[in-house]
Amino acid sequence: MQRRKFLALASVAALSLSIAACDTAAETPAPGADGKKPYIAIVSKGFQHQFWQSVKQGAEKAAKEFDVEISFEGPDKETNVQQQMDQLNNAMAKNPQALALAALDSKAAEGVLQDAKAKNIPVIAFDSGVDSDIPLATASTDNKAAAAEAAKHMAELLGNKGEVGIIGHSQTATSGTDRRDGFVDYMKANAPDIKIVDVQYADGDQAKSTDAAKAMMTANPNLAGMYGTNEGAAIGVVNAVKEMNKTGKLTIVGFDSGKAQMDAIKDGLMAGAVTQNPVGIGYETVKAAVAAIKGEKVEKVIDTGFYWYDKNNIAEPDIAANLYE
Repeated sequence: MQRRKFLALASVAALSLSIAACDTAAETPAPGADGKKPYIAIVSKGFQHQFWQSVKQGAEKAAKEFDVEISFEGPDKETNVQQQMDQLNNAMAKNPQALALAALDSKAAEGVLQDAKAKNIPVIAFDSGVDSDIPLATASTDNKAAAAEAAKHMAELLGNKGEVGIIGHSQTATSGTDRRDGFVDYMKANAPDIKIVDVQYADGDQAKSTDAAKAMMTANPNLAGMYGTNEGAAIGVVNAVKEMNKTGKLTIVGFDSGKAQMDAIKDGLMAGAVTQNPVGIGYETVKAAVAAIKGEKVEKVIDTGFYWYDKNNIAEPDIAANLYE
């Protein structure tokens, strides 16, 4: 459906310069028009974590399989909402046949989403859901369920009692709030003797997360466990525990993977973590975009799965395949 629209626009442009002057889509047809491969613009939350490189790997795999062109970019840091907005606007200026977005801030992205809707460009969300009805599908981990899995293991490790703190990576991105809420809600429902004493946000930055974790430990000397909601947050907690000489005195669980987190688990500094399936997220995002371009129905929610891993199962094939360094 989208392909036919863009071909029609290109034909109008060829017939009328005056119309072309008013219609930039016709003036500069996107890749995919005139017999070229369909073009899908993908804007992620960042590039600073290996997670996003794995998502990109999955997207490139799907692009090759489905014979489409993609671009994949993201801001330098997951706090750079304006940079992501600039990238989204630049992506829309290229008139893609589909747009894929992992939103840093759902509200900030609303204008771009409305623009895509007006131009009949299908939108696929990934990693983080977008607080909007415009995306046709969201390819992501069930972050609340995954966070609940982390909470379950934390509760078991603490004997279902004690004080716990959370270092979050975002309070604006859906993935951040879901990973917080899934953990907190599980504890309330299943381990009422575990008290969440504090939640601090450090943008997924290791240094900021380290400082936030140290401050939390200082303010709560009876802290028994800490949970980091992404790679940067979890490693910040590990660093803080080492710097505060609390190794072995605090139970740490995390989210995501990465070499530093995997090493911390192997070394016994971290009890375990929940890993996503980032290659699968990238692959399913492009797959859904291709289907949408063709006018095919796509599932509203595409659950890409998650796994709990610790030193006992980290080398198992099913787990190792979903860990990224």
